[in-house]
Amino acid sequence: MTDVMSEPPRAVKFQHLCALDRGGACGIGRPAVYKAREFSPSACQTDQQHLSASLGVSIIRHRKEGSPPQCQSPPRKRGPPYLESNLFTSCFLEWSVGESPVGEEQDKQNANTSQSVLFVEKPQNGTVKVGENITFIAKVEAKDLLRKPTVKWFKGKWMDLASKAGKHLQLKETFERQTRMYTFEMQIIQAKENYAGNYRCEVYYKDKSDSCSFDLEVHESTGTTPNIDIRSAFKRSGEGQEDAGELDFSGLLKRREVKQQEEEPEIDVWELLKNANPNEYEKIAFQYGITDLRGMLKRLKRMRRVEKKSAAFSKILDPAYQVDKGGKVRFVVELADPKLEVKWYKNGQEIRPSTKYIFEHKGCQRIMFINNCQMTDDSEYYVTAGDEKCSTELFVREPPIMVTKQLEDTKAYCGERVELECEVSEDDANVKWFKNGEEIVMGPKSRYWVKVEGKKHILIIEGATKADSAEYSVMTTGGQSSAKLSVDLRPLKILQPLTDITEKLGKEICLKCEISENISGKWTKNGLPVQEGERLKVAHKGRIHKLVIASALIEDEGEYVFTPDAYNIPLTAKVHVIDPPKIYLDGLDADNTVTVIAGSKLRLEIPVSGEPAPKVMWSRADKAIAEGGGRIRSESYPDSSTLVIDVAEREDSGVYNINLKNEAGEAHASIKIKVVDLPDPPLAPNVSDVGDDWCIMNWEPPANDGGSPILGYFIERKKKQSSRWMRLNFDLIKETTFEPKKMIEGVAYEVRIFAVNAIGISKPSIPSKPFVPLAVTSPPTLLAVDSVTDTTVTMKWRPPDQIGAAGLDGYVLEYCFEGTEDWIVANTELIDKTKFTITGLPTDARIFVRVKAVNAAGASEPKYYGQPILVKEIIEQPKIRIPRHLKQTYIRRVGEAVNLVIPFQGKPRPELTWKKDGVDIDKNQINIRNSETDTIIFIRKAERSHSGKYDLEVKVEKYVETASIDIQIVDRPGPPQTVKIEDVWGENAALVWTPPKDDGNAAITGYTIQKADKKSMEWFTVIEHYHRTSATITELVIGNEYYFRVFAENMCGLSEEATMTKESAVIAKDGKVYKNPVYDDFDFTEAPMFTQPLVNTYAIAGYNATLNCSVRGNPKPKITWMKNKVAIVNDPRYRMFSNQGVCTLEIRKPSPYDGGTYCCKAVNDLGTVEIECKLEVKGGLSFCRLLLQGVPPNIIDSYLRDLESSNPEGN
Repeated sequence: MTDVMSEPPRAVKFQHLCALDRGGACGIGRPAVYKAREFSPSACQTDQQHLSASLGVSIIRHRKEGSPPQCQSPPRKRGPPYLESNLFTSCFLEWSVGESPVGEEQDKQNANTSQSVLFVEKPQNGTVKVGENITFIAKVEAKDLLRKPTVKWFKGKWMDLASKAGKHLQLKETFERQTRMYTFEMQIIQAKENYAGNYRCEVYYKDKSDSCSFDLEVHESTGTTPNIDIRSAFKRSGEGQEDAGELDFSGLLKRREVKQQEEEPEIDVWELLKNANPNEYEKIAFQYGITDLRGMLKRLKRMRRVEKKSAAFSKILDPAYQVDKGGKVRFVVELADPKLEVKWYKNGQEIRPSTKYIFEHKGCQRIMFINNCQMTDDSEYYVTAGDEKCSTELFVREPPIMVTKQLEDTKAYCGERVELECEVSEDDANVKWFKNGEEIVMGPKSRYWVKVEGKKHILIIEGATKADSAEYSVMTTGGQSSAKLSVDLRPLKILQPLTDITEKLGKEICLKCEISENISGKWTKNGLPVQEGERLKVAHKGRIHKLVIASALIEDEGEYVFTPDAYNIPLTAKVHVIDPPKIYLDGLDADNTVTVIAGSKLRLEIPVSGEPAPKVMWSRADKAIAEGGGRIRSESYPDSSTLVIDVAEREDSGVYNINLKNEAGEAHASIKIKVVDLPDPPLAPNVSDVGDDWCIMNWEPPANDGGSPILGYFIERKKKQSSRWMRLNFDLIKETTFEPKKMIEGVAYEVRIFAVNAIGISKPSIPSKPFVPLAVTSPPTLLAVDSVTDTTVTMKWRPPDQIGAAGLDGYVLEYCFEGTEDWIVANTELIDKTKFTITGLPTDARIFVRVKAVNAAGASEPKYYGQPILVKEIIEQPKIRIPRHLKQTYIRRVGEAVNLVIPFQGKPRPELTWKKDGVDIDKNQINIRNSETDTIIFIRKAERSHSGKYDLEVKVEKYVETASIDIQIVDRPGPPQTVKIEDVWGENAALVWTPPKDDGNAAITGYTIQKADKKSMEWFTVIEHYHRTSATITELVIGNEYYFRVFAENMCGLSEEATMTKESAVIAKDGKVYKNPVYDDFDFTEAPMFTQPLVNTYAIAGYNATLNCSVRGNPKPKITWMKNKVAIVNDPRYRMFSNQGVCTLEIRKPSPYDGGTYCCKAVNDLGTVEIECKLEVKGGLSFCRLLLQGVPPNIIDSYLRDLESSNPEGN
């Protein structure tokens, strides 16, 4: 097995020569030379996969199990520990000859996949101990993914771990909706040694894919120097277990104990495969660790093709030859014809005789000797004779590296450089170094590095410590050597001890000592470790150690000790800091004034300092203040002095002196003490202005501020009927004016004031006089012009939206002429109504108008009419607006009240004339009431004589507008005129009758027929709602005698009386031959006729409108709708219905464009009939809104006309 070494100072490039076939597998074939490239740890995993998975290296000959194959490679830069033991990851290879290799293609693939396409977080390399658990996590962001990606976990190159999930392996996946992140976990439970190795995670989504490789190391307890068996490592693992069949490449990564086994004869696996049954190939490959079985079988197939009978050769070359490095090999063939010319080739190039290649002829034998075989001779050879050739493979083995000079035990002192030297049998051979059985990892930051000089290998340890004492060993492919290293301490000498220091406060303190060894140490102060900072620094240069304090403080005083590392020899020194006395008055005012409240206790503590502690003395007006007794006294403490006044009085105000003295100096200070009291309460506040929920109040400061300036005021309020005061401000108010808010309108309140100084809060002031918050109303709304004459303007408006608790007393209407700003009050007194006429205006003048609402709180904000109003009467043509329900016949029953309101327009006030059936209305029977905007017909109890056509004429000067209303007063009909029994047969009786003379002013809708037995004369209804004037009564009882009567029915109900048959119908018991009457066929055909006409209709823009009429005819007439004489065909804005003779035209969301004359045309074979109506679409959304709010149509029309007149351009 190849051993790996490292040399820190330089990067090593190397070449590795291996007998590989064209497909990249070790075995029989021509040699493939690989170019070396620099080692990089990031490439280790990739190359390990290429070499172990793609190349599929095969070992041709095996020694006994536990013996490594003899293959050497020059030193290279050390990689991770798991690569140190792997033969196939010890080099990085590139093809130099032959066809494009697999490794190069995979390098490209790895380069392509180095940029993560789907992974947000990749699994990282991990380390775990045997029996412990470990989890690998991969994360994929799902922001751009429409479905869950597919994730697979592999071990090595082929094994899909999804089939291995179970007791020791669990695969989990979760999805976080907030972050839209998929998390995939692979958890290994109770790890075993054979779980170590390379793993791979692959993710797929549609045409995207991503992969990541990572390694797992499984540690076990350390043992003796490891010895690695390549053949056993490359065998399949888990035989008979749940993970059986897995290729365990991790076997090369494990440290194993050295096992002494007996030697066994070498086994030629090639010969076994060549002579074995094909069914045994897989068994042999598994037994002898052959991973590239496919490559071996390809060679076997090729060599078997070579072994077919040859005409030129009677004996061909053996399939393969093996020789040790430096040895001699002999190739022999026998010719069938000795005259044939023979040529020898190596990798396709002819071999010429030389000292290395020697040719011999012995009869038919042709012999070639290769002397001093080297690794470059490991290749494919063939010999040609005529047109035929035979080939073979030559394998050259390197001898094992032996340790020729053993390591020697060494002793050293701490800090010295230690060199452990050995020699091996080959120059620049690879060796491994171990410390207590653990391999030594070399690196740029390691104190260990190896120096190689030909066969000499030296392990160098810079700055040895006691931790370096251990057993060190070196291992090669053919042997090993070990030695012990012992590192001890040198005897320590004190060259310069620490000395005691006394220094003033603020000065620099430097403690210095010197020892004989260049080692570090620890500083302590009073037994505690010294912490370095900006002020305290610890320095170590060579054998000199320093502790420097930049600015000495009192707390720096103490005993300092320096103890060298690894030596129990302390060096001590004492530091003493002195300081002159100082008085600290930072907590006092700028003029050192202390304020105390009268009657309270003053305890004034003044911090002092000094080393040693100074003597303190208090005095007032050259009179000393004694310690301990009296109302005024002093108290002394280690770091402060206190002046105490038990009950402060105004006479205690004055200047107090404090004096400090010690051996370093003196200090003096003066303090002014001021005794103060609470201020007097302010006077009662005055409320100057009041709003809806606010008021403005002001007050005067108190006469006496208590000896301290007034800092501000607190305000409280309460309802007059309440006793609970509420604080209005929590921050002091500096001014003497305040505006309380959030009061309830209409409720009486009182307010009061508190004065505040530095001592406290005064007593409350006398409450203010009660006041009530009131608010003016909001402005009136919808101010509009109602009418204009040559001298007057009538305005109307709506009440304010918000009136408030003060109510509404009335309105004030004001106007001003255009070009002036003098507003004139139109009404001398408040008006309650929302309409007022301004009189006495000059003709052709232009005025602006505004209105205000007035209550107890005052006048509201004015509502302005936006445009100037011209004082000139405008003639407005009359227009009658018939309500929709009056456009059809208005039907009422006798005795009901009739109350019809007909709106109209016109200015000046129009003249109205009502006529009935062309004759003036009798006002004694019908009441007519007219106003400026409508007229009302009122009939208290309707009679049938009131039915007829009522014509309304509205006239304004020369303009006339007319409209008609049909009123129909209906009553119950009279009974049929006559009822006769036309025939009686069997159990049947045929009746016939004539319609009633009086139909009740309404169409007869049916008849009700009753029968009565002559014996009982109890009437029973036989038929109801019968439409014809003849009927057959059936199921009569034989032997009985019956009378019949008939009621007429209209929309008001049945007639009050019925007409009875004069004769009776006797149902005879004897049979009677019935004679079928002869009837003429009835002709049901009828020309089309409208039974209900179309009526003129008003529609609102944006709301669906319908036109309805009813028609009858036989055959069924064809209905056609027309607008302005144009047929409506396939227009999506119209929908046409016809159900039981009722025809409907629906106009979807009409606009003014849809107005016009609509016609319904009915056609059948007997004739054609048409009926028309007018549709008018009113002005859109504003008209609709006003109508929904209950505004009469004539007012809406006037308002819209005002808008049109004020905006003549249509903007």
